[in-house]
Amino acid sequence: QVQLVESGGGLVQAGGSLRLSCAASGRTFSSYAMGWSRQAPGKVREFVAAISWSGGSTFYADSVKGRFTISRDNAKNTGYLEMNSLKPEDSAVYHCATAKRPHTNVLPHRSNYDYWGQGTQVTVSS
Repeated sequence: QVQLVESGGGLVQAGGSLRLSCAASGRTFSSYAMGWSRQAPGKVREFVAAISWSGGSTFYADSVKGRFTISRDNAKNTGYLEMNSLKPEDSAVYHCATAKRPHTNVLPHRSNYDYWGQGTQVTVSS
């Protein structure tokens, strides 16, 4: 059974940084593209970043471009989301996911993903 566990969330002041991790098990993580989405109360779930199975291609939503960096360490079965210059509007629960099919390029929409983690809370104070 595939399991994704996010960590690294917390409370940070505006302008600060956080690094989220996504530990994967139950699947050959290195063969699947992965992504991150976020959900804030009362807002539509937003897909913010994605990375191809090889790590060679990435995607960012306009709202986070230039501030967030997605990466992966296939040897550790772990994905990351480095978040810098955080803003209060970045506050949300962040979820990681792996793609439905192996060996695909970057997939910039959450409909392409089937396994999701439970999420980690990020709160940015002003």
